[in-house]
Amino acid sequence: MDIQAISTILSAFGLSASAGLNAYIPLLIIALTARFTPLVNLSAPYNLLESTWVIGALTALLLVEILADKIPVVDHVNDLLGLAIRPAAGAMLFAASTGTLDFLDPRLALVSGLVVAGVAHGAKATARPLVTVSTGGIGNPIVSTIEDIAAFTTSVVAVIFPLLIGGALVVFAGLWAWWLTRRNRRRGGAVRT
Repeated sequence: MDIQAISTILSAFGLSASAGLNAYIPLLIIALTARFTPLVNLSAPYNLLESTWVIGALTALLLVEILADKIPVVDHVNDLLGLAIRPAAGAMLFAASTGTLDFLDPRLALVSGLVVAGVAHGAKATARPLVTVSTGGIGNPIVSTIEDIAAFTTSVVAVIFPLLIGGALVVFAGLWAWWLTRRNRRRGGAVRT
């Protein structure tokens, strides 16, 4: 596997993960990048993302998502809708990003994107009620804005510097393993006392 194929796969992982936070930011970034730059080439049927109608619809949906996620109670409804929308967006992004790779089965690409976006959305949906309870709902718009910035940043990095996504995945995996180890040690210590 050459460096271009690795970059393409890492880009797909980054875009799918950002779709777990906000479905429309990475879709719109891919659509605009494919339409106006040579950085992204989408194969059929994913090249439909480049159409004016799709770009307009994604822009409208993004505005709705950004606003809905800042309004108390509506943000929870938005997250419920996101249970289906965000993993589907992740699946589409992974498949669209890797569509030019002959060796990758499109079904595997769809499932990979679905899982990556689903895990990211699951983490978001799990953390959000904790923010609501601990801040009385006041912190939700702030956390939502941070999530939008993270989705935007991850999407841009995934398109322009996909190898950084690989580094971020390694760091994230290391931090996750460290956290699990600490948690298990604490639980083990709590059981003995």
